[in-house]
Amino acid sequence: MLGTGSQVPSRTRNHNGYLLRWDSDGFLFDPGEGTQRQMTLAGAPASAITRLCLTHFHGDHCLGVPGVAQRLSLDGVRRVHAHYPASGQAYFERLRHASSFHETTELVEDPVTDDGVVARGDFGELRARRLDHPVEAFGYQLVEPDRRTMLPRLLERYGISGPDVGRLRREGTIDAGGRTVTVEEVSTVREGQRFAFVMDTRLCDNVFVLAEGADLLVIESTFLTTESELAEKYGHLTARQAARVAAESGVSTLVLTHFSQRYHDPQAFHDEASEVFGGDIVVARDLDRIPIPRRPRPK
Repeated sequence: MLGTGSQVPSRTRNHNGYLLRWDSDGFLFDPGEGTQRQMTLAGAPASAITRLCLTHFHGDHCLGVPGVAQRLSLDGVRRVHAHYPASGQAYFERLRHASSFHETTELVEDPVTDDGVVARGDFGELRARRLDHPVEAFGYQLVEPDRRTMLPRLLERYGISGPDVGRLRREGTIDAGGRTVTVEEVSTVREGQRFAFVMDTRLCDNVFVLAEGADLLVIESTFLTTESELAEKYGHLTARQAARVAAESGVSTLVLTHFSQRYHDPQAFHDEASEVFGGDIVVARDLDRIPIPRRPRPK
């Protein structure tokens, strides 16, 4: 969590910034002003970034792009893909070329035009969904592919061990003691993990679509319910609304962030959310490291 504030940073909360480490990939979401420095404080190198994902072009979500773009070249990062609302193309061009520098990183622009899959890779699929904010905004969902977990007790039953296990996984069948054994007979499907990132938006259908089944949901909760009229007016969520999304979408861990500078007691956000959502709740702080919860392994 590189920054957990909103429009105005405070002494304890920087502008937005979130780095998701997913195996060999690093997804940098919404780098606000000061993100480059926050990455240094967090011990996160620019070389960790493989994709830059912007939800929209309000300053607290994108003013860190110039520094990050220049740091990528300074540190010799070869290629980074950039996803952002296509309607903000002109803003992105200004941000990435905000000042003179020797650009060596290939920053591949992949503007988001509509709902759907925006990237595929070893990580699975990166999907985007349009949100409800005064400017065009998209949320993101990372969906890992399903995999098969081999079950030792069943492998032992059929006398399959050593290199034969790998061959069975690759080829789908194997001859074991004169009997053809399929991979389905000795394994179970392990559903891929899911991550969802929802920033500035009013409550809308796509918020629930993005959050569905998420192991970790990072979601804005700019206001408390006492300011729900302000939330609606400016296109934001309350902590109670964020918790409702988590509860109705089967979320495992709920991470609240993007707090208005008007609040000084983060416990109030936890208290409000816990009235609706019974799972794990994290009220994010700058430089927190939040692990994606592991799913139970089949026996």
